[in-house]
Amino acid sequence: MNFIEDKAIYLQIIDYICEQILSSRWKVGDRILSVREFGAALEVNPNTVLRSYNELMDREILYNKRGIGYFVADGAIQKIRTEQKHYFLTEECPKFFKKMQLLGLSFQDLETCIESQKQ
Repeated sequence: MNFIEDKAIYLQIIDYICEQILSSRWKVGDRILSVREFGAALEVNPNTVLRSYNELMDREILYNKRGIGYFVADGAIQKIRTEQKHYFLTEECPKFFKKMQLLGLSFQDLETCIESQKQ
């Protein structure tokens, strides 16, 4: 995993985990790597991974079976989608449309771009 400098590592780990769940690489009920295993795999401090796991448990995306490990919670996909849709619509869309306006791009330009991505 390549980390970017302008975002906290634990948040990037959260994003990565959510992406794995949304893409069905990790399914509901699947056990995920332990804090130490994941820390070693990512070459980060296990405390950073633990912070990510704790945040995801607070959001009910992961749960912990004491002594067994961390698992993907029921309803995780819907929770992630709901959170990410809200963030996209309230944070990213306004910036996107402002940029479109500043560049003089039309919705037809956007449609052309979308069509080219389908191929």
